[in-house]
Amino acid sequence: MNLLPKTYKEFGEKDYWNKFFKNRGNKAFEWYGEYLELCAHLHKYIKQTDKVLIPGCGNSSLSSDLYDVGYKNIINIDVSEVVIKQMKAKNAHRTDMSFLHMDALNTTFNNDEFNVVLDKGTLDALMPDDSTETLLRIDSYFSEIKRLLKLGGRFICISLLQGHILSKLIDFFCDKSWLLRIVRCHEAEEKSAESDEGTTLPVFIVVATKFKECPRLILEVCMAGEKMQSVQSTDELKSIIKSVQDTAFVTNGLAKADLDEDDEVCLDLMQPGDTNPRYTLFIINQKKYQTVNKYAVFIVPQGRQCEWLFGTPAGRRQLQDSARFGRLVVACLNRGHQFPSLDAVKDELAHAAKMLMPNGFSGQIPFLSLGDVGSRSQVWSGESCSGPYVVEDVSVDGILHRRLVFLHHQGLVQSEARLKTVKRKNKSKLVVDFGAVSLYHSIMTLGLHLNDAVSGEVAVLGLGGGGLCMFIKKCYDDVKVTAVEIDADMLDVAREYFELEVDERLEVQVKDGLQFLQEEANAGKQYSCVMYDMDSKQHAGVSCPPEQFLEEHALELLVAVLGTGQFILNFVCRDKQIRESTLDVLKKYFKYIATVQLETEVNEIIFATNGDRAYDAQRIEAAVTDVNQAARQRKLVKLKCIDMKDVLDTLSVVK
Repeated sequence: MNLLPKTYKEFGEKDYWNKFFKNRGNKAFEWYGEYLELCAHLHKYIKQTDKVLIPGCGNSSLSSDLYDVGYKNIINIDVSEVVIKQMKAKNAHRTDMSFLHMDALNTTFNNDEFNVVLDKGTLDALMPDDSTETLLRIDSYFSEIKRLLKLGGRFICISLLQGHILSKLIDFFCDKSWLLRIVRCHEAEEKSAESDEGTTLPVFIVVATKFKECPRLILEVCMAGEKMQSVQSTDELKSIIKSVQDTAFVTNGLAKADLDEDDEVCLDLMQPGDTNPRYTLFIINQKKYQTVNKYAVFIVPQGRQCEWLFGTPAGRRQLQDSARFGRLVVACLNRGHQFPSLDAVKDELAHAAKMLMPNGFSGQIPFLSLGDVGSRSQVWSGESCSGPYVVEDVSVDGILHRRLVFLHHQGLVQSEARLKTVKRKNKSKLVVDFGAVSLYHSIMTLGLHLNDAVSGEVAVLGLGGGGLCMFIKKCYDDVKVTAVEIDADMLDVAREYFELEVDERLEVQVKDGLQFLQEEANAGKQYSCVMYDMDSKQHAGVSCPPEQFLEEHALELLVAVLGTGQFILNFVCRDKQIRESTLDVLKKYFKYIATVQLETEVNEIIFATNGDRAYDAQRIEAAVTDVNQAARQRKLVKLKCIDMKDVLDTLSVVK
């Protein structure tokens, strides 16, 4: 039987409600939750001694539930004679509570008669649109509420707060004679989501308190937890409500439909008043696991969202393959927040986890983790010409790593160094472990062994924390390194926090890399190796290097300063078409090209030369052996810094 109106306009019509309640009989129809879902909020704003008016009471059991726990002074009114007759009969034993057939727009009560007007869905029913007719009706309704409430009285309205309804509430109640507070009722939403009847849209409780006049406009919200947040303007208030509604729209869609296998959805979770998200959630599906395990949430420890497994779509897909869940939510804990424990994180994520459950899932949601929330401590923060950045220490499997991260691209670690503890004069001290170089930096170092001798001058464009330059310096006495860095602040950061040593064997020039190439080409200077390890600030398909360094003029300068030396490029590209076109451009300028794609990172190392010897697996294998031997001899590593398998399994000789 269809008990829903044909048009929204019918929500405001008396005949519709008479028909509705006749068809429904005595079965209660609960808009936006029942007493159990609402009581925690209502008890905060209604005293048992208050005189309460419930307009548009319908056949809801809310007033009888309030009555049974001690709220005796309640008057219910409704425009439908049918429902008033039903409710009088149903509540005959509740002798102190009354039900009156009356229009909420034109009541016969005295001025200042009530402490509370409790509206549960009535405003939403009266205001299906913002037509002139509807707005005049709501003006009458709100004027009645204002007339009926005592000073200090509360208008409590449970609503979905559609845009036109929120705007009207703000127009009427946002002045210095009202304190306006809006609270999200998660309990009512969760109850509705469990059944086919009702809504899974956000449910809000509006509390407008009547005063003579406040010193200033007071607006407050609470969208999560218990803490109220002051709001500075009505525009900010509207923005907060809309953000909650937009997120619910997405999560409702995810609950009812599957994602495509190659897609993932990203959601940020923020606390009111915060400027940066507390959590970032990635939602991914794979149908092949739905018959095994339907759903789980994986909590990524602090600081580790930058790692390939957690920080890239391919990595998260591999994580899902390992976990074998049909839908996996990967939850990243963002910087700038405190996370006291894994249990506290689970509690905070519980509501979002329920909202993202796939259709058909029931039972307890599994929370997966690596055992704890990890640790992340900020060592330094600043802003350079490249943007704001942080230096932070992150614990990974019990080992401390120091990282440089630019905040415009928080998923990418600009530089990383492992820290180790040494004893000096009977005191322990944390220092940089120069042998624990990143995998892609150690593979870039192979280029030095692809020349006839490991000697001469090497230019490294892009300093970062200086890890690559320091590894080369520590390994090879006969190599001079010239690092080129456009950002002067990075030189200070590298010296202060990554222990960069600048001397006659390691020089740093602060200038644009293209300017450096032009000056060296003009001077006829040549290098045995030129390495590109530069971050692109645009991140449009290619994160490393900046696109201008792969244009024709820049490549002509590069070839001029290389001669028969080795070009080694740290290439980070997520677009296959751009990758292929980049290789096509490089083929125009170099005789021989080879690539190594790191399986567990986004980096691809490209080797190119105009020397006499072509690349082949045997030559690359020998270079891996030589790098490991050099690092062992200098006591930078005990065994090796490069695994032969990491290189040879993905080695590709292009030409």
